[in-house]
Amino acid sequence: MTISTTTTVVATATITFCLLLTLTSATPPPHSFTKIYAFGDSYTDTGNTASDTGPSGFSHVSNLPYGRTYFHHPTNRYSDGRLVIDFITQSLKLPFLPPYLNRKADTSNGINYAVAGSTAIRHAFFVKNNLTLSITTQSLQTQLNWFIKTLEGLKCKNAILTPRECANVFKDALVWAGEIGANDYAYTIGSSVTGNTIRRRAIRSVTGFVEALLSKGAKYIVVQGLPPTGCLTLAMYLSPETDRDDMGCVGTINNQSYIHNTILQTNIRNLRIKYPKAIIVYADYWNAYRYVIKNAPRLGFRELYKVCCGHIGEPYNFDVAATCGSRAASSCQNPSQYINWDGVHLTEAMYKVVSDMFLNGPYTRPPFKYLLRSKQNSG
Repeated sequence: MTISTTTTVVATATITFCLLLTLTSATPPPHSFTKIYAFGDSYTDTGNTASDTGPSGFSHVSNLPYGRTYFHHPTNRYSDGRLVIDFITQSLKLPFLPPYLNRKADTSNGINYAVAGSTAIRHAFFVKNNLTLSITTQSLQTQLNWFIKTLEGLKCKNAILTPRECANVFKDALVWAGEIGANDYAYTIGSSVTGNTIRRRAIRSVTGFVEALLSKGAKYIVVQGLPPTGCLTLAMYLSPETDRDDMGCVGTINNQSYIHNTILQTNIRNLRIKYPKAIIVYADYWNAYRYVIKNAPRLGFRELYKVCCGHIGEPYNFDVAATCGSRAASSCQNPSQYINWDGVHLTEAMYKVVSDMFLNGPYTRPPFKYLLRSKQNSG
């Protein structure tokens, strides 16, 4: 199965899906969600990672210009402003999710457990294989353990032993499993660990994580796939120019993410059969990103591969020795015209478009609006 063939179906579904920025966010119906529990990596992290423990090479997140666009100060988000999860919470008329490690925060409307640099596979695997780039010890299992502590604090210890308490926790809760697994592949570049090994272990971890949530009583879950990571500036900066696909991105890396997502979707379909009372939505980050690349001008993007924040120079305004937030770096005047923020993470403008596509477009299966209607009908 080739990427060009399978994406034709998605492309056909988007013929009427033009001028995304004119769309309004989905309006939550009555009896909508009152809280969100979010998980993932730096694309979802709203502050669990301090600057000295974040992804290698991007350790200046607590410095401006991070956070400049919306918050006007750094918030430990890896962007100039809001992330997809922030736009999701706003669409549901909820406050921004506090990071789990902020013990003083109001958690009545949910918690964000995502950690920048986090992996799907347990950290011990990377230590065993001497992969020193893996500087973030937290994994998806860590986030699950944190969540279990939260559940225990709400007297939901086991869906069988404490059914009423667990039902109360999940009745009005949306579980958002943000993209995770990209770091797993990145940490093993140049090592003897194969991509197939990472794919098998990472997908097994994500699938097991989702099933663990379902077994505890989760009713509404959104699972994001990986974006086309070959379109990130860092990947293009490090790869030969001969390795490009029809998006103009690194073909081998994009294909790796695509295959990962394909297998993950199969596992999600199996979980839907096993847990028919739950609604599991797949958010297709890969094809949503592809749509943006193919329709960038109409969406307001002028720079598809250059970073807004980095070291000025051709062709990408990027230097691994002078990343965003460092003294040698600078940021562009109009981040909204850029897809890439710092070489690995995206601009608020890109996250906004992607969140609109998840909320209103054909890139969630079943559609996000179906999930909202189901929640409404459940009372």
